[in-house]
Amino acid sequence: MKCVTIDFRTVKDTGDFYQQFACAFDLEMEFGANLDALWDALTGMIALPARITLRHLQQHEEPAQFSRIIAVMREAEAALAGLLALRIN
Repeated sequence: MKCVTIDFRTVKDTGDFYQQFACAFDLEMEFGANLDALWDALTGMIALPARITLRHLQQHEEPAQFSRIIAVMREAEAALAGLLALRIN
């Protein structure tokens, strides 16, 4: 199982989140850095099973800017029925 942790103490904004996500999954050359690309990556481009842990999200100075990203990740988690796990600490 691939385990990736993204620490929001080092994430500046949504663009930076996409960059860190792409780097963590070796997608940099083929990742479009938007919600559609995130969905495509989660449901067909990354090796599964996978666990993604988002640390310190609530301590970010603007956590609300990531709400749509989290929603897409939760939707993919449900669609993949156990192959993708999202944890928010």
